[in-house]
Amino acid sequence: MTPAQLISLTESALMLILTVAGPLLLTSLIVGVFIGLLQALTQIQETTLTFVPKLVAMGLVFLLMLPTIGQALGQFMSKISDMIIHG
Repeated sequence: MTPAQLISLTESALMLILTVAGPLLLTSLIVGVFIGLLQALTQIQETTLTFVPKLVAMGLVFLLMLPTIGQALGQFMSKISDMIIHG
């Protein structure tokens, strides 16, 4: 494996990580900030209030992003397969 191939593979792996985890982390961040602001404004300090909306929002985003995640994983696997086949 040449250094150029290794750099290309690393770049593809990092983009795959961003594609798979990025939308979920961004959703969790936005919902967490909104819930934190809501708790600060209303002085409601319920611990379960932070987890349930995050789980629901992340579940919805995961279902919406599932085709994109599958396509990204498939493209990465085909790139790795091609690298294995061609040496």
